Amino acid sequence: MGFLESGERVMERWTTNLWGFLLPAKQERGEAVAMLLRQCDDNALIVGRQRVVVPNAFVIELLPEIHQQLSESALPVEPVLVNQVRRHAAEQGYTFAGPVVVDLRPAPGDATLRFHIHSRITPAEEQPQPMGAHTLTSGPAPGATFPG
Repeated sequence: MGFLESGERVMERWTTNLWGFLLPAKQERGEAVAMLLRQCDDNALIVGRQRVVVPNAFVIELLPEIHQQLSESALPVEPVLVNQVRRHAAEQGYTFAGPVVVDLRPAPGDATLRFHIHSRITPAEEQPQPMGAHTLTSGPAPGATFPG
C-alpha cells in the first residue's frame, strides 16, 4: 500500500503544479493567464470613441510533453482561459471583433520555453443574409485587415 500512496502523492503534486502554472490561484494569476491578458493590453487597437478592440484568437504553444499531459487531462483548459480573457476585457472596457478562441498546440521540436503565446484579431464570420434583407453596419469595411 505504501507504494500506491507515494505514487498517488507524486501524481497529485504533479497535477497541482501543472494547473498552478496554467490557471490562477485565488488571488494570484497563473503565468499563462497573465501573459494572455498582457497580449490583450499590449495589442489593443483604438477604432473609435470608447471602442477598443483587442485580440480574440490566441495560440499557446506548449512544450510537447506539457501539451500531451494537458490533452490527456479530464478537465479542459481552453474554456477556463477563454473566460479569463473575457472577464479581463469586460473589466477594461475592451471589445472583440469575433468570438474568443484559445488553442493549445505543441511547440516545434526546437522550442526551449515552457510556452509561447501568439494572438491576433479575427473578425466573426459573417452570417449569410436572406435576399432583400438590409443591414446597417459600423466599423471597418468587409475584407479590411488589422495590423498584427
